[in-house]
Amino acid sequence: MKLNTIKPAAGATKASKRVGRGIGSGSGKTCGRGHKGQKSRSGGFHKVGFEGGQLPIFKRLPKFGFTSKIAPTRAEVCLYHLNGLNSDEVSIDTLIDAGLVKRGVTKVKVINTGQLDKAITVNGLQVTKGAQKAIEAAGGKVA
Repeated sequence: MKLNTIKPAAGATKASKRVGRGIGSGSGKTCGRGHKGQKSRSGGFHKVGFEGGQLPIFKRLPKFGFTSKIAPTRAEVCLYHLNGLNSDEVSIDTLIDAGLVKRGVTKVKVINTGQLDKAITVNGLQVTKGAQKAIEAAGGKVA
């Protein structure tokens, strides 16, 4: 391979549109910009979302979006997380102390993910059906 033989693949490059080259070219005189107006002039542009001075839609719409107000007070804990706890009783306080749940959480749900190796008692937590079966199969109970 030689540097003077390198060229782009066929169809990779496209000739630029030659504007202002007469009426027969299809883009002569106004060069496809139409007549008059801001966008017909050189340097004529406006920012994205500009609506001619009218208040743009992104400013008219409310800004609170889809953030859940409840999410900071809810949490989920997997079964395999409970294996690492030192105590046999599990409550929200023990989960906060262990660092599995953030402070300010009021409701925690135990979900059936992973294996539970020891018998534990779950107090004051929501538990899925599959997780409850797994806890009881390991010799624990849900209070």
